[in-house]
Amino acid sequence: MAPAIMTLAADAPKLDSGSTAFMLISAALVMVMTPGLAFFYGGMVRVKSALNMLMMSFISLGIITVLWTLYGFSFAFGSGNGFMGGTHWFGMRHIGIGELWPGYGIPVYVFAVFQLMFAIITPALISGALADRVKFTAWSLFITLWATVVYFPVAHWVWASDGWLFKKGVIDFAGGTAVHINAGAAALGVILVIGKRKGFKRDPMRPHNLPLVMLGCGLLWFGWFGFNAGSWLGSDGVAAVAFTNTQVATAAAMLGWLIYERLRHGSFTTLGAASGAVSGLVAVTPACGSISPLGAILLGLVTGVICAAAVGLKYRFNYDDSLDVVGVHMVGGIVGSLSIGFLATGGVGQTAKGVFYGGGWHQLGLQFIGVGAVLGYSLVCAVVLAKLIDLVMGFRVTEDEEITGVDQVLHAETAYDFAGVGGARSAADPAATSSEAGASPVKKVDA
Repeated sequence: MAPAIMTLAADAPKLDSGSTAFMLISAALVMVMTPGLAFFYGGMVRVKSALNMLMMSFISLGIITVLWTLYGFSFAFGSGNGFMGGTHWFGMRHIGIGELWPGYGIPVYVFAVFQLMFAIITPALISGALADRVKFTAWSLFITLWATVVYFPVAHWVWASDGWLFKKGVIDFAGGTAVHINAGAAALGVILVIGKRKGFKRDPMRPHNLPLVMLGCGLLWFGWFGFNAGSWLGSDGVAAVAFTNTQVATAAAMLGWLIYERLRHGSFTTLGAASGAVSGLVAVTPACGSISPLGAILLGLVTGVICAAAVGLKYRFNYDDSLDVVGVHMVGGIVGSLSIGFLATGGVGQTAKGVFYGGGWHQLGLQFIGVGAVLGYSLVCAVVLAKLIDLVMGFRVTEDEEITGVDQVLHAETAYDFAGVGGARSAADPAATSSEAGASPVKKVDA
C-alpha cells in the first residue's frame, strides 16, 4: 500500500509557476481586448454615439464580472451534466487557494479569471450591431440575461470536460463557437427585433474617427495573443504555434480583405484593413491549435475575402448590422470553425485530422454540429430575450432621441468638447446663451 501511495503522490500535478505566470499575463491581455473593442467600435460610429458605444463595452466589465463570481463560473465549468455546470462554486466558494485546475499546473483561480475575460468580451461584441438606437438600461439587462441563459451554458457545452459538444469531439481551441458565432448570432437576433436605424441606407453613417478604429484594432490584435495562446493553459510549443498562427492568419486576412476591396470598390481603406485584421483574428481563434502556419495563411486569405463580401449582405437583405458584427464575427467564426475539418494537421494541439491531411469527413461533420447548435441556440434565445425586454420596458430609444444622439440623451455627455475652439458666439445666439447659463439644450430621459 505504501509504495502505491508514494507513486500517486509523485504523479500528482504540481504548481507550474511558469505556466501560472503566463496565464495571468494572458488573462490581462484578454482584459485589454474589451477596451480595445470599445475604441474599435467607438471610432466606427457617428460622433453623437461615440460615448454610448464605449459604455456598452465597459458596462460588460462590470456586470459580467459580478455574474461570473456569483454563479457564472460554476455554471460554465462546474461539475454538472452535458448542458450546464453545477452550483458547487457559487460565489467562488469551495476553491482552495492552492487548488489546481485538473490536469494542469495552474490554480483554479487563475483558470477562472482567464475565462472571466472571455465571458466579458463576448456580450460586448454584440453591441456593435446595435449602435445609435438602444436604451442603456435595456442593453444592460439584455447582457445580464443573455450571459446567464446563453453564454454560461454554451461555454460548458464547448469547453467543460462533461460538455456535450466537447465529449462529441467538436474542436474549438479558443472560442470560434462559444464566443464569435455565439455573439454574432445573438446580434442578428436582436437586430431582427429592434429594427433598423433611422436613415439606414439613406443617410451617410460613416465612422467619425478612423484613427480610433485603428487604435482599437491594434489593441485587439495585441490582446488576442493572450486569447489564443493562453487557451492552451500552459507555456509550451503548442502555445507557441497558436501564437504564430494568430499572427499569420490575421496578417493574411487583412491582405485578403484589402485585395477584395480594391478589386470591388477601387480603394484600400483603413477601415478595410482594420476589419480584415479582426476577421482573421476571429477565424483563427477556433483553429489556431489545429493548423499549420501555411494553413493559417490560407485560412486568413479566404476569411478576409468571405467576410468582406458578407458585410454587404445587410444591404441586400435589409437588416441593420451597424458595425458588421454578423458579417465579421458570425461569418468569420463559421469559416474558422469549419476550416478545422479541412486544415487540421493532427500534430499540434489535437490529434484529429482534416480532409486535406487524410482524416476524412468525420471532423468536418462534427464541426458542422457545433456551429449549428451554438448558432441556432443563441439566435433563438436572443430573439426571445430581446422581445421580452422590448415588451416590458422598450429596447430602443425614441426617434427624436435617436436623431438627437444617444450620448446626450442617455449619458448627458459628448465625446468631444469644442466649446473652446473657434471664435466666440454672439451674445444673441440662443444656443450660446443657454450653454453659458449651464442649461442643456437636450432633456435627459430614462436610459
